[in-house]
Amino acid sequence: MTLRIVKSTVNVEAVCTVEEAMTLLEFLQANAAARINLRACTHIHAAALQVLLASAAKITALPDDGFLSRWLAPALGHRLVKGK
Repeated sequence: MTLRIVKSTVNVEAVCTVEEAMTLLEFLQANAAARINLRACTHIHAAALQVLLASAAKITALPDDGFLSRWLAPALGHRLVKGK
């Protein structure tokens, strides 16, 4: 599984598949203060991306992968927060 949950932060690592979209949705619905760390993400399925777009979760890091980061920054960059 590429979702590693530590307290209220979801660390998305490597390839986030369609199967993980529901897990992500359920976690975000149960945790209003959730944060998302995409630093180690190399690919995100459209279903998981839609979950992120529909949520109010803060983003703690965009992907280190330059290509993916350039695509996600316009959609998620405004929710980027500094810190944890």
